[in-house]
Amino acid sequence: MTFHENLLARTEAYVRETLQNAEAGHDWWHIERVRNTARLISHTEKVDTLVVELAALLHDIADSKFHHGNEELGPQLAGEFLKAQGLDEARIEHVQNIIRHMSFKASLGTPQFTSPEMQVVQDADRLDAIGAIGIARAFTYGGYKNHELYNPAIAPKPNMSRDEYKNLKAPTINHFYEKLLLLKDKMNTTTGKQLAQQRHDFMLQFLDQFYAEWNGSMKA
Repeated sequence: MTFHENLLARTEAYVRETLQNAEAGHDWWHIERVRNTARLISHTEKVDTLVVELAALLHDIADSKFHHGNEELGPQLAGEFLKAQGLDEARIEHVQNIIRHMSFKASLGTPQFTSPEMQVVQDADRLDAIGAIGIARAFTYGGYKNHELYNPAIAPKPNMSRDEYKNLKAPTINHFYEKLLLLKDKMNTTTGKQLAQQRHDFMLQFLDQFYAEWNGSMKA
């Protein structure tokens, strides 16, 4: 087994153990889906595949949503782990910067960092937020936070600042308009854009069905 293969195996074991009790939308299965999609996208991009896989594996090692808003804990833990494994400093810093800057929340401000590798992992993570799995994850997190499913009296806010988004407690259906339906047009890679379109269309179909059932009417 090569150093890279060994490193990826150790990283996978570390992430599996760390996230064994994580909220179901941000657990090991989310990480595995993002990793697999990132691998797929990497086939058509010129990237350091080791950085892509490590960032995909470690991107939610300490999601700030579950750590009192601490946005530096994830990059810190990832850096400490990778340093202990003997990875070179340049790659460690690259992985940390991807984790630090790839979130939707981070994109609401002025971009501070980007790279081809971050674009791949970011697309893979965003793809897991839309489509059938994205819908399931949205309602899983909404239930975890005890958010309403839908409230017609509370309008979505699709153009929020970073601080507004961080403190949001709106119904889950609003999240479609505030984030999920915006992701298709934020994809970076050709493969990401192709995959996003089908998932986007599925969410629109879901919303049509949801409103028809909510209102006790026939779907148009």
